[in-house]
Amino acid sequence: MKNANIPRHVHSLLLIAMLVPACSTGGETLAAGTTLSGRGPLVEAWVTTGDKTRLLAHEEGSSFGTGTALDLNIEVDDRVRYQTMVGFGASLTDASAWLIQNRMSEGQRNALMQELYGHSGNGVGFNFARLAIGSSDFSRSHYSFDDRPSGESDMTLTHFSIEPNRADVLPVIKHALAVNSDLQIMASPWSAPAWMKSSGSLIKGTLKQDMYGVFSDYLVRYVEAYAAEGIPIFALTVQNEPHFEPDDYPGMRLDPAMRARLDGQFLGPRLTQRGLTTQIIEWDHNWDEPSSPMAVLSDPEASRYVSGVGWHCYASEALLSNQSVVHQAYPGKDVWATECSGGEWKPNWSETLPWMVRNIVIGSTRHWARGVLMWNLALDESHGPHLGGCRDCRGVVTINSQTGAVTRNLEYYALAHASKFVRPGAQRIDSSTTSSDLQTVAFRNADDGSIVLIVCNSESSQRVFTTRNGGKVFEYTLPRESVATFVWKPDEVLHSER
Repeated sequence: MKNANIPRHVHSLLLIAMLVPACSTGGETLAAGTTLSGRGPLVEAWVTTGDKTRLLAHEEGSSFGTGTALDLNIEVDDRVRYQTMVGFGASLTDASAWLIQNRMSEGQRNALMQELYGHSGNGVGFNFARLAIGSSDFSRSHYSFDDRPSGESDMTLTHFSIEPNRADVLPVIKHALAVNSDLQIMASPWSAPAWMKSSGSLIKGTLKQDMYGVFSDYLVRYVEAYAAEGIPIFALTVQNEPHFEPDDYPGMRLDPAMRARLDGQFLGPRLTQRGLTTQIIEWDHNWDEPSSPMAVLSDPEASRYVSGVGWHCYASEALLSNQSVVHQAYPGKDVWATECSGGEWKPNWSETLPWMVRNIVIGSTRHWARGVLMWNLALDESHGPHLGGCRDCRGVVTINSQTGAVTRNLEYYALAHASKFVRPGAQRIDSSTTSSDLQTVAFRNADDGSIVLIVCNSESSQRVFTTRNGGKVFEYTLPRESVATFVWKPDEVLHSER
């Protein structure tokens, strides 16, 4: 990954007002907790503010009523439904797994895994994960699953082994699955084995023309080896960031024609022949080149096997809408947000928390993403361990390498505002939004019909707004640079009819 293109925002020191629920009848503001006339569904709220005075803080006691909507009003219509969600989460990199397995006590590790992947108590319910097939920059060594001495090859993959993952990645991802059996896991290679590449190295180069078949076999072997460990891989990409060749960690350039050939003529048929249901996700790179995945999807052989397109956030937020551009051209293909990292280049919560929620949680899903992934699940206090690449990336959590103590970073809260409440199988529903005041996204959970509304205030002053659903409204005052999640059951759930 790379961070040079993450947008800059205005820095400021912030004093955040406390979140105060209010209700209104005909424009008259009532005392906090007062219900509008015509009692409707109860509304629970959770809020995080940029000054960190409120961190996923829970409030309850408000309810919908029959008052008048304000000029700043959010319309939620659960009858208009869009994509079905898989979930939210982060990548279990080698660095993350090593820290969890080797720098935490058993008690600390169990508590963290229950919190990250559990749905009850303080669990935030991560349902989506990503693994690296071999090493990335966040590994303690550079390796593939079939390394050979210089000048040697292994066309039959006799030496293939996932042994490098056995000490940490395998036990940690198994632990995650034991906590959350619904966890969906995708995987991406940062490079083919060196002997398959033009550079003869894990660093730089491209796939040799005579290696398409064996590289596809390598990916299939990975899926089967993980399945044998009880770890289902629901989707693959053929290359992380295929238009980027980093100087100091594994990477491999694959242009659209190469990826189309790989997907359509080799990997797709091999997965089918082996009876594997693992999907192929195309692109796995930035918002700024929609023409690249569209070129692959325009290839009839490749399109037959490619199920969707993955996107990274390392380009201008103005280009996020390219997710919808590609989706509109190929509406039968899924959309995924497969990587975004925070880092010390943007340490200010009041700036970066709203950016993450506005663009990654809200923006990506409004532009059709079925799942959202941050980059490293966990890093240490020195932003590692890593070997090359990003030197100041931030994990979703920080694990102190000496004590095992956990610090929950802003990315944790950005994700938790969705993952804790939006369950697998939920559908995104219609909600109005305005870029100048409030950004919103809404979902309807399939199991109990509850509605989840996420609202982000990126502005430097509080916003007073109403939310209307099914003809009833509630009013709320949202602090500056903050995010709130509201949950309620509509009248049709409480009373079987509106």
